[in-house]
Amino acid sequence: MKYRTLGKTGLKISVVGVGTWQFGGEWGRTYEQREANEIIGRAKELGINLIDTAECYGDHVSESLVGEAIRGERDKWIVATKFGHHFHRNFERTVNYDPEDVVRQLESSLRALKTDYIDLYQFHSGPDDSFDREELWETLNKQVQAGKIRHLGISIGSNENIYQTSRATDVNAETIQVVYNRLDRNPEKEVFPSCMEQNLGVLARVPLASGLLSGKYKPGTTFASDDVRSRREAEQLWRQMEEVEAIRREEVPQGTDMAAWALAWCLNNPVVTCVIPGCKDAKQVESNAAAVELVKAGHPQDV
Repeated sequence: MKYRTLGKTGLKISVVGVGTWQFGGEWGRTYEQREANEIIGRAKELGINLIDTAECYGDHVSESLVGEAIRGERDKWIVATKFGHHFHRNFERTVNYDPEDVVRQLESSLRALKTDYIDLYQFHSGPDDSFDREELWETLNKQVQAGKIRHLGISIGSNENIYQTSRATDVNAETIQVVYNRLDRNPEKEVFPSCMEQNLGVLARVPLASGLLSGKYKPGTTFASDDVRSRREAEQLWRQMEEVEAIRREEVPQGTDMAAWALAWCLNNPVVTCVIPGCKDAKQVESNAAAVELVKAGHPQDV
């Protein structure tokens, strides 16, 4: 495994993390504790030390599975979670960034994760008017001072949200989480330059374009109704799958696993600190970790 410094946080994190949205049940299946233990256990064996979860991956369901899986080894992990949403049922959430409610969300996350601190607590895809509430950030910074949060971050909803990105330092946020992959390079225009200027750590989510860049899916593939990908516009999915086919032919070296190539493609950007792909089982953790073999040396954040 390779490690980088996560911006101004000073945290040393693995360049490949474990994304855990799938644990919440919106990717076509549910997970038992044993399965979560296997995934996270294999990640640890491979040198991965970053887990990204959220309050609304299920009603703290993902956090609960993660918390149990790392019980007794909390100090071995960098745990990132988020705030701002209440989960009601699959694909149905309401948002709440009221400072008092966010404190309640934080306490719920701490209980679910079975910990007394969160390494990275992220504003979760919220609108600009919620972001602009000074009392929200004052409240969060008090929680940092109290030791319940080590670092604050922003998970921007639109990967072109330069408004929130450019104000990260003003609210004491030290990281940006953003959708970035070979099919969607929008952050390169404004978001990444701002991150570099502020020395923000960058967590690239959806680095495999929701699995499309794994190379497993052909144009015309459909997804089950309990899979979040089924909610996408069919024509757009078709176009993206055609683009993936072209990338495989023209850019991926022959004999190279496409998923590993796609993760390394993200990691070779000098602004990206790490990728946080999801993984349905331990075998996919191994596949994701293999991307480090394709990552170039000399990244500005290398440890």
